[in-house]
Amino acid sequence: MIAAVIADIVRSRELDDRSRAQSAIHAAVARAEADVPLALAPLTAVVGDELQGEYPTIAAAAAALLLVRLTLPDGVDCRFGVGIGEVRPVEIDGRTIPEGPAWWAARTAIERVEAMQQRAVPHARTWFEAQENTDARVLESVALANAYGLSRDQLVSSMSDRTRRLTYGRCLGRSQRELAADEGITQSAVSQALASAGSVAIVEGFLALRAGVSS
Repeated sequence: MIAAVIADIVRSRELDDRSRAQSAIHAAVARAEADVPLALAPLTAVVGDELQGEYPTIAAAAAALLLVRLTLPDGVDCRFGVGIGEVRPVEIDGRTIPEGPAWWAARTAIERVEAMQQRAVPHARTWFEAQENTDARVLESVALANAYGLSRDQLVSSMSDRTRRLTYGRCLGRSQRELAADEGITQSAVSQALASAGSVAIVEGFLALRAGVSS
């Protein structure tokens, strides 16, 4: 089974410069994939403000999407629908069109997270859905991913631009001293920023996902 991802820009119609926002998203995806290659097909713009990509597992998708969110600048954010299932590409006029149950599930997932964001869970950005008639083991994994994702999104959505950069760096294993030098602040300031934002939990969660991808 594949993790198919559909992403779009949060509040895209309210942005002053959508072209600049799309460029920032493209750069974030490229950086995340360069630092930690996880995608079968990296997130790529397809139409309007939508992007699509494929990952080998739930853990790989969750880890990659975290890095993308941490890399995005203030004022630009994405939501992600992740569908778990089979992918059956269709060839039309020499072009390969993503298709299959995983993509249908991804569409359901992004619609679900958008509805949640507009109502009870404004910081929700990621939702996972399994294709129909999936076995109990996959459904359990999807449920766990959603429980984790909601908590993670809450923390990341509340972070400042700098704290996201610091958290990204820690996910990659960079030391607080290195990050402090990059930001022009003290190591103590880095430590305080990470602690107050709950970044340690984010980093440990990311490392657990990477371990799951590697095993």
